[in-house]
Amino acid sequence: MNRYWSGRIRNAVPYTPGEQPRDRTFIKLNTNECPYPPSPKVTEAIRAAAGDGLRLYPDPECLDLRAAIAQREGLDLRQVFCGNGSDEILAFAFQAFFEPDREVVFPKITYSFYPVYTGFFGLRCREVPMNPDFSDPIDLLCGNNGGVVLANPNAPTGLAVGLDTVEKLLNANPDVVVLVDEAYIDFGGDSAVGLIGRYPNLLVVQTASKSRALAGLRVGWAMGDPGLIDGLRCVRDSINSYTVDRLAQAGAAAALRDEDYFQSIRRRVMDTRRWTEHALRERGFAVLPSQANFVFARHPHHGGKELLDGLRERGVLARWWSTPEIADWLRISIGTDGDMAALMAALDGILLYSESS
Repeated sequence: MNRYWSGRIRNAVPYTPGEQPRDRTFIKLNTNECPYPPSPKVTEAIRAAAGDGLRLYPDPECLDLRAAIAQREGLDLRQVFCGNGSDEILAFAFQAFFEPDREVVFPKITYSFYPVYTGFFGLRCREVPMNPDFSDPIDLLCGNNGGVVLANPNAPTGLAVGLDTVEKLLNANPDVVVLVDEAYIDFGGDSAVGLIGRYPNLLVVQTASKSRALAGLRVGWAMGDPGLIDGLRCVRDSINSYTVDRLAQAGAAAALRDEDYFQSIRRRVMDTRRWTEHALRERGFAVLPSQANFVFARHPHHGGKELLDGLRERGVLARWWSTPEIADWLRISIGTDGDMAALMAALDGILLYSESS
């Protein structure tokens, strides 16, 4: 710790991102990136935007990108906000809508950035224990709080709740913001966007990183009542008005307008996910029913860290957490069919070695 650090960061516990290897080539199934390239229209749009205009600041209001989102979702421009990835928007939302003297509540096993935000911004949180089957403890998120955050589908479990459950949360928490993080919604879940017109306390956050294969551009968006959008804008313009660069805006807008390509990619990922779940179960794994672009799996005779290390030795990366409740589990991103076949070959090697030793 440097003696010049502020008190805010001296005790901060930052988020740990998934490994991005540089020392060797791996099959990367650890960061939930899309295994396929973005739409060809994305690269065309970026090339067209990469001209003399780069000397100018980008549009701070992201008007064309917001228009593409609003048109696709049936919303008004005033109901859409764009940022530098959904993580930035989540950070803005934690600052805009949650108070230091009231607890933000979310499930204990969920996206690990949520407790990082609460600690860094001087907020209090209550992490609600999961149900034994890893389903979300919805009743314990209803009332007596200063805001609710729900990843739907959840990460790292991949489990999703229906719109009736989202409405239950909205009705039970009418005086605070209910933030629904839909980073993985395009792989089988039901989006809450259609509820925005009826619930002024609903904020839905999505990203271009997963189903639109644009993790490298860092583009996310929030959708909600104009009053909530104005709150996000207030935080943004108090820090940095130009958060989405010119090339990212052009590429993301093109991706959102190429519906055919988007549908083809998500279908391919979901088809491969189904094959992967079946192949893992054939090898004795317990696999939660995922609605995301990853699976969460556990083997009865091999710990999560043991499998993580064994896969890495064989050139495959997965994601593991030491949290006691999930230490026996691995989160495995869905890659190409060839990636998942290589995963199974690596697992067969681990299981076979264990049986013979």
